[in-house]
Amino acid sequence: MKKQLYLTNVTREEAWARWQACLPSGLFAVRQETLPVTEALGRVLAHPVFALRSSPHFLASAMDGIAVLAAKTTTAELRNPLGLTIGETAWWVDTGDPLPAASDAVIMVEDLHVVDDHTVEIVEPAVAWQHVRGIGEDIVQGDLLLPRHHLLRPEDLASLLASGHQVVDVIKRPVVAIIPTGDELVPAGQTPAQGQITESNSQLFAGLVTGWGAQPVINEIVPDDPELLEQAVSQAVQLADIVVLNAGSSHGRDDYTVDVCSRLGNVAVHGVLIRPGKPVVLAEVAGKPVIGVPGYPVSAALVMDLFVKPLINGMLHQPVPATVKQVCTLTKRVVSSIGTREFVRVQVGRVGDKWVATPLGRGAGALTSLVKSDGVLIIPETSEGYAEATEVVIEMREQAEALAQRVVCIGSHDVALDLLADVVRQEHDAFEFSSTHVGSLGGLMALRRGEAHLAGTHLFDPLDKEYNVSFLRRLFPRGGVRLINLVQRQQGLMLRQEDIDKVGSLDDVFKRGLRFINRQRGSGTRILLDYLLEQHGLSAAGLSGYEREETSHLNVAAAVSSSAADVGLGIQAAASAFGLAFVPVVLERYDLAIPESNLGHIGVRQLLEAISSPSFRQMVQQLGGYDTSLSGVVVFGEE
Repeated sequence: MKKQLYLTNVTREEAWARWQACLPSGLFAVRQETLPVTEALGRVLAHPVFALRSSPHFLASAMDGIAVLAAKTTTAELRNPLGLTIGETAWWVDTGDPLPAASDAVIMVEDLHVVDDHTVEIVEPAVAWQHVRGIGEDIVQGDLLLPRHHLLRPEDLASLLASGHQVVDVIKRPVVAIIPTGDELVPAGQTPAQGQITESNSQLFAGLVTGWGAQPVINEIVPDDPELLEQAVSQAVQLADIVVLNAGSSHGRDDYTVDVCSRLGNVAVHGVLIRPGKPVVLAEVAGKPVIGVPGYPVSAALVMDLFVKPLINGMLHQPVPATVKQVCTLTKRVVSSIGTREFVRVQVGRVGDKWVATPLGRGAGALTSLVKSDGVLIIPETSEGYAEATEVVIEMREQAEALAQRVVCIGSHDVALDLLADVVRQEHDAFEFSSTHVGSLGGLMALRRGEAHLAGTHLFDPLDKEYNVSFLRRLFPRGGVRLINLVQRQQGLMLRQEDIDKVGSLDDVFKRGLRFINRQRGSGTRILLDYLLEQHGLSAAGLSGYEREETSHLNVAAAVSSSAADVGLGIQAAASAFGLAFVPVVLERYDLAIPESNLGHIGVRQLLEAISSPSFRQMVQQLGGYDTSLSGVVVFGEE
């Protein structure tokens, strides 16, 4: 089969218009089915619903008490109580009971004086129709109960039943066929071999379309074979209303989506000016919309949101929900390319009176950015990005106020910090914690700009041989920031077990020409490495891999474990997590820098309380390479 490169390179709006133009006009026609009311939650009404009967459909007591004829109570007064005989001039009723035929009012039991089993007294007259629910007080037979295309909620189902409906006509849920493709994919539950990937996007897609009101159907994995793919699409368009092909939408050697769609139908768009998600295919096959979605999960999720969601909304005759927006201050610079609309996922929190947004990993395969994100920053085609501290508009996944008590931590990362947050969550279900790894110096700068509640830091000063204090004095000359020790930890060389006999110090790394992997500029580990190189009389230029950077100890350990590098500097806990050998170099102090103005924040208080807890210390010590003897101690700043 002859392969094609990108056919188009258009904006999202132009892509949508072209796709709609090639789809049949009847695509959004209402198709209905009848369901029991008790099974219709979350479904969309196919047409207006009118009440079959009134509610209540009889005169009903609105209170517990006695029913009376108001005209016969006019003489009652405080000085001259009126006695009423049960069964003759008064009748006991409970809330909701039908009103006896000879009565037109209800007197509450609280206003009665019970004389005996047969007599009660009242001290003021009743008013006709007091505490009586009239026929149709809530619902009147024949009234419009719910409008066309209404999304049914629990209260709607109750009103339908109350008005006499047992069944209801709803719009059929669009069926979305999800076809995962790729030779490298293996089903969930099967351990992937080298070069294989667990197929997980289908579950992501199924969850999304279910939430949007459609019915997902997941196909078996289709290998990168154009004939098998063509067969799968041909079958899917017969069974489904929308077909989603995952992976194979680009123009690589094994990407066949556009070619198959061209053979079976019409390709309206191949390539949209968005990032991530550019290699999207929008097509029509047998009158059904077919969309080729990129394989990387972040790209795929964005494409599903931009193109599949509005398609489902249209079929269900539901408006696209209004986006919740929040003005935030960026905590990191974001660079983009002119000509492409970029969608950057962010975490959001509030520090003092300022809402802040921290960009997450921007790789199209960064699935965790989907997990952690609170919203999206959209960078238009005309912009090259935004500088740090710029005010931007974030499209939120939920109301920002739900995140108002989140603790925002920016700086150096340590596993002990994650454990600390988990200890707090065990005691406080509402605790929210956001940790962004930008290195120690980046964290202190974020504190100075008022963009974080606290920062993890382990900056070593070669002049005074002290951690963190001199940096705080320079960055915060007026004080107001405390250093509270979280842990002391072993920093050392991480390497594979088979290489343990080769390395005893940094000198051996140089002598053997081993490939090194470094941490990012501004991180405490990078500063420590530079100091150690100077102490050993070694040159950074002679260290193979010095310019290659990672943003956390675990990332460094992963690179060494996978043989992408031979050695890296990091903490013992990271080496243990990947089964690596470890050569200790120094015991360093890892502190939390916290402005005094943030000490009253409820989440910060909870964190500080947890540092001294036995459970936290026990969990940290089990990791190995940690010393908790100073944990919780204020090492700098007034108490």
